[in-house]
Amino acid sequence: MTTAAADLKRTPFHALHLEHKARMVEFAGYDMPIAYGSIIEEHKWCRASAGFFDVSHMGRLRFSGRHARKFLDHVCTRQIFGMQPGMVRYSLVCNANGGCRDDVLVYCVDEDEYLMVCNASNRHKLLGHFAEVKGQFAFKLEDETDSTAMVAIQGPKAMELISRMSSTIPTMKRYRFMVKNLVIIKLLVSRTGYTGEDGVEVILPSGMAKLALGMVLKDMGGDTSVVKPVGLGARDTLRMEAGMPLYGHEITEEIDPVSAGLEFAIKFEKGMTGTADDERTGTFIGQEALRRIKAEGPKRRLVGLFVEGRRSPRQGMPVLSGGQVVGELTSGCISPSLDRGIAMAYVPAAMAAEGTAFEVDLAGKGTTAAVVTKLPFLSNT
Repeated sequence: MTTAAADLKRTPFHALHLEHKARMVEFAGYDMPIAYGSIIEEHKWCRASAGFFDVSHMGRLRFSGRHARKFLDHVCTRQIFGMQPGMVRYSLVCNANGGCRDDVLVYCVDEDEYLMVCNASNRHKLLGHFAEVKGQFAFKLEDETDSTAMVAIQGPKAMELISRMSSTIPTMKRYRFMVKNLVIIKLLVSRTGYTGEDGVEVILPSGMAKLALGMVLKDMGGDTSVVKPVGLGARDTLRMEAGMPLYGHEITEEIDPVSAGLEFAIKFEKGMTGTADDERTGTFIGQEALRRIKAEGPKRRLVGLFVEGRRSPRQGMPVLSGGQVVGELTSGCISPSLDRGIAMAYVPAAMAAEGTAFEVDLAGKGTTAAVVTKLPFLSNT
């Protein structure tokens, strides 16, 4: 169901999008820019220089209190115990069957305080889930989505630009963050992103967002010949080239992270090691199911495909072997960087080896050859 235009939420950068003549679309209840011009040109600009992305629609949830960390270990597949302040970890929140409720980033602010960034379309679902499983855990959960804004600056020239305003931010390792003061504005800056490029994501008070952006651009020399706004369309093609999963495509409530190739984000032995740490972490929701899937081996696996021809592969297109449907595309496009069709798909685990040949049904307009290739399709970090 779509939301009426008058009822759509607007991010603090809405006026900026209109000023740059963005084509606006409804996305997760927000009025968001799909593109400011050509999606392909914006994609290539981010790969060659630096792109500015408004990602304020993403959910931002703050957990604090005595059991904040232990609760997060209960709902997250990744181990939160042991994180040090300034660290960021990618994790999944799963249901009891091991399906993905969402993929999230967890920021350790302090021993008893954490920030979670989640997908816009899953924020209310997660809030309901967390309330349902809170049990005896003592912590405070604050939804800071509306009171904050979030932007990303991504691309090979991003850190060079940022070095003009800060000498410390470029020294951060990947998946680290720091808090910076910009006059009276507090910025949380993390070396994270969703493009396959280097860069940062910044969380800041929504009421100060426009002012802060202007000050940051001024400190970076006002170099709009290097950084330009990029919309959701290019953000999607960028993440596809980087082989990054998108909720509702590569991961869903019915798809487990083992099948999705996300085992690195699962602590299978959490709370089951026979050590003192077990009491500190406990087990997580969906752990038993994921341990079983790993032991038995998933029935299907996510693979990358190079797809022949100039017709763009799309989610839902059947994957064929010997004329029989054996799988389905989850995402696809004509890669602007590689100038060829790329797609991600689920196929039987026994057919997931690199080099395996398939055909893709192009929505009833014939078939085309496809071959399994390594993910990511493109790696710049």
